[in-house]
Amino acid sequence: MVGVAVCSSISSVKALWESRIKRRKEEQEEEEEQRRRRAVRGGATGVWEDRASLARLQQKLQTEDGRLVLRIEQEEWKSLPGCLVQLTQVQEWQIHRTGLLKIPHFISSFQNLLVLDLSRNGVTEIPREIGKLTRLRELLLSYNRVQFVPEELSCCESLERLEIAMNRHLDHLPDQFRKLKKLQHLDLSMNDFTCLPDCVVGLPELEWLDMGGNRLQHLPEDIHRMEKLHTLWLQRNELERLPDNISRMDSLDTLVLSCNKLRDIPSLMEDMSKLRFVNFRDNPLTLDVALPCRKTKGEEDEEDDDREMFGREFMQMYIQEARKRAYAVLNMHCVNR
Repeated sequence: MVGVAVCSSISSVKALWESRIKRRKEEQEEEEEQRRRRAVRGGATGVWEDRASLARLQQKLQTEDGRLVLRIEQEEWKSLPGCLVQLTQVQEWQIHRTGLLKIPHFISSFQNLLVLDLSRNGVTEIPREIGKLTRLRELLLSYNRVQFVPEELSCCESLERLEIAMNRHLDHLPDQFRKLKKLQHLDLSMNDFTCLPDCVVGLPELEWLDMGGNRLQHLPEDIHRMEKLHTLWLQRNELERLPDNISRMDSLDTLVLSCNKLRDIPSLMEDMSKLRFVNFRDNPLTLDVALPCRKTKGEEDEEDDDREMFGREFMQMYIQEARKRAYAVLNMHCVNR
């Protein structure tokens, strides 16, 4: 009887164990089915969301001057959806005041892009994939938070206009930047540069440069290498002197030097015949020189008066006065000897 009882007990345990295993297997299969259903529903939701986003983006497309433009302004777009790659025929992005935080890596898919304007957003970096845009002519990233410019940007061989103003902590450009052989317009104002990068001086086609509002303490002695530069903005920096070679910038017609720490004006600048407009306002110049009063019909125009007070005529008078005083000191020295 004992043997029969033991066998019965073992059979019961075995049956119970097999029942539990079977039930657990059924539960796992049911859980797997639920996950599959959720995945299908999620995938359907994802597809629907992509379609909705794509439809929303398509509403932002415009044709301007024969170009297909994606224009988004003053809307909340902190990131751009992946479905945007279905619109690679777009030639121009105009995305402003959207809170955009990142340029998507799939930007490299937009081989037809000519203009990329993401001004006034929250972009923190330029992706290396930007170098794939060999047809890009304009890159506008002013009023963002960019701190680093990748060397791959130098691969944008068609780039003619670059604006990265008001990014505050930007203080360096890669040496490869000089490879931008077609760059004509460069705005680096209101950043944190302490010197004019040599790679900028080496840009062969540069015509317009704004580095106002930085912390420039000096200019390179070979600044005259910028042979085609006609406009140079250097206001609100920390410049204490100008190199003599600035007088050899033969194409320069506009030079803004207001709000610096300049003590003197190089005498050789007197020979800059093409220099049409110059501004030395708010500099601690050594000599106190004032233009003679002239009553003209435009006397009421204060802006024009400000330009004249510290403009080209002022510069010439300052240099002449400095030369007179230098001669006077020299003559006095000779007499005393």
